[in-house]
Amino acid sequence: MIFDTHAHYDDEAFDEDREQLLASFKENGIDAVTNVAASLSSCKTTLELARNHDFMYAALGVHPSESAELSDEGLKDIETWCTERQDGKVRAIGEIGLDYWEEPDKGIQKKWFVAQLDLARRLKLPVIIHSRDAAKDTLDIMKAEHGSDIGGVIHCFSYTKEMAREYLDMGFFLGIGGVLTFKNARKLVETVEYAPLDRLVLETDCPYLSPVPNRGKRNSSLNLTYVADQLAALKGVDRETVEKMTWDNARKLYRL
Repeated sequence: MIFDTHAHYDDEAFDEDREQLLASFKENGIDAVTNVAASLSSCKTTLELARNHDFMYAALGVHPSESAELSDEGLKDIETWCTERQDGKVRAIGEIGLDYWEEPDKGIQKKWFVAQLDLARRLKLPVIIHSRDAAKDTLDIMKAEHGSDIGGVIHCFSYTKEMAREYLDMGFFLGIGGVLTFKNARKLVETVEYAPLDRLVLETDCPYLSPVPNRGKRNSSLNLTYVADQLAALKGVDRETVEKMTWDNARKLYRL
């Protein structure tokens, strides 16, 4: 059993074969997926996907690169979408955070990161944190906002094992995906070797970040076996152990 904790199946990259692909998951050992929003519009398409597929959950939030679109009204919309869902499908606020590769400016990103952390706290939902080229500011905000009281996952973890220790000490999980199979993934390999297996979850970030041997192609949850194999090799266990533990971890993360 594999739980893909971070996917974007509402992305246009899946428009031609989305339903056919999703229908193939069960026979290939993919038993649960969390589709993660990145904008206000994708909050709506994420909810639709979760409503139409029993195995799929939803995370609602606005990615830092899209945060200029947020307003108090938009934040209220996210809160309404979360609280009106009575079927248990909305499991997190995300993905939220900081991305200094992207616009808008840092002040706007920080403002809406903090606002969405506060929303998660009020709704008692975990958060999915995106952080790129913003290690110190992300950690500083997480500490100032008492992120340990919220909980969640650091998506596509890409920093040092020392930074990983900070988040593990806060009770967070680390999201591990296709980058683990890349030749230049030394920092991530060191982090995975250091971190306890019971604090790691599998993710794709599809359609992005396909693992070797499919690097550069459209990613999907079907590729998580390659990540699981690499994770198993680094931790000195078999793939079945990795799948079982990361499945259990994902259920703890999303409080299922």
